[in-house]
Amino acid sequence: MPTTHSDQGIVRIKSAQDVPQTMARLEQLFLAHGLTIFARIDFSGDAARSGLIMRPEQMLVFGNPKGGTPLMQQAPTAGLDLPLKALVWEDDQGATWVACNTADYIVQRHGLPSEMSNNLAGALALLEQVSA
Repeated sequence: MPTTHSDQGIVRIKSAQDVPQTMARLEQLFLAHGLTIFARIDFSGDAARSGLIMRPEQMLVFGNPKGGTPLMQQAPTAGLDLPLKALVWEDDQGATWVACNTADYIVQRHGLPSEMSNNLAGALALLEQVSA
């Protein structure tokens, strides 16, 4: 059973694997379900290249234009939250976490009809599989 916490429009899921393994698992899940990975950002790697120390932290920017475009057509500001992002980091206890905005948060933030959260729900549901 995944350890999941949700508050302030953010869902946090505990992963049993480290950051690189969790990122690889997310990429595999997203690609297997036809999602596009637009970018992978290695915050801790960038920090190290600048001479700074940071626990492992990376982000995947992902989505599906068929799901996100209708939201942006109705509310262009939805582009601030789309494509979707999954943040993966190691906490000070050595645990790995995955976080993302909830579909309801994105829809409410941009004043979209509540049923439009269905456009994002499938992609976000894949994140919960990372703990398996």
